[in-house]
Amino acid sequence: MNIFAISDLHLSLAAPFNEAAPDLTPLYKPMNVFGARWDDALSALTNNWRRQVTEQDSVLIPGDISWAMTMEEARYDFAFLASLPGQKIISRGNHDYWWNGISKLREALPSGIYPLQHDAISVGDYAVCATRGWTLPERNDFKENPDRKIYNRELLRLEFALEDAVKLSQPIIVMLHYPPVYSPQTGSGFLELLKKYPVRHCIYGHLHGNKTAAFEGELDGITFTNMSMDRIAFCPKLIATGN
Repeated sequence: MNIFAISDLHLSLAAPFNEAAPDLTPLYKPMNVFGARWDDALSALTNNWRRQVTEQDSVLIPGDISWAMTMEEARYDFAFLASLPGQKIISRGNHDYWWNGISKLREALPSGIYPLQHDAISVGDYAVCATRGWTLPERNDFKENPDRKIYNRELLRLEFALEDAVKLSQPIIVMLHYPPVYSPQTGSGFLELLKKYPVRHCIYGHLHGNKTAAFEGELDGITFTNMSMDRIAFCPKLIATGN
């Protein structure tokens, strides 16, 4: 079993997915308004996903999955995701307004899609845990009110998730939507928490295109990767192999 990751799908299907001609599926918020790199994004994602992901694999999706405001509006997006191979583990991003109550979500989502909300699940040889994260105090857009309160709350939620993961006695993959560190020199509260646990990988999204890049690479034994799909050529990225 392989574990892949891809983030920030920003789906907005306004009708059932057209398998024969993916880019003829009507969208209520096409992403190519943010640049030509998003042209044919749905087709590229579908082809790349089916080319390498099997039903035995898992795909981690750390947020900004759908532009929908409600689960009803997101029904075509999740039907599309469910039609793709593999188990999908999802967590919340800043644009996932349809996300409303973890118990209700687990009942409402199609089979094969499992949401995490500051908790953990065993996926192959790894414990996968997730929370949303938040913008960091070093950023110019960080405002003491209300950002400090949300930042501190997300630190607590990450610790809840890591505590849940460590009970599974497996190396840990952490899903965050926001980048947990921009510079090793400045660090962050998220980085300090990750270093306290047996974390092998930390994946995130949120940043697109040519926006300022957060840290990617290995730091203190943890591999950090931005999985926003326009940054990884609309192709799920292999992060781990196992049984």
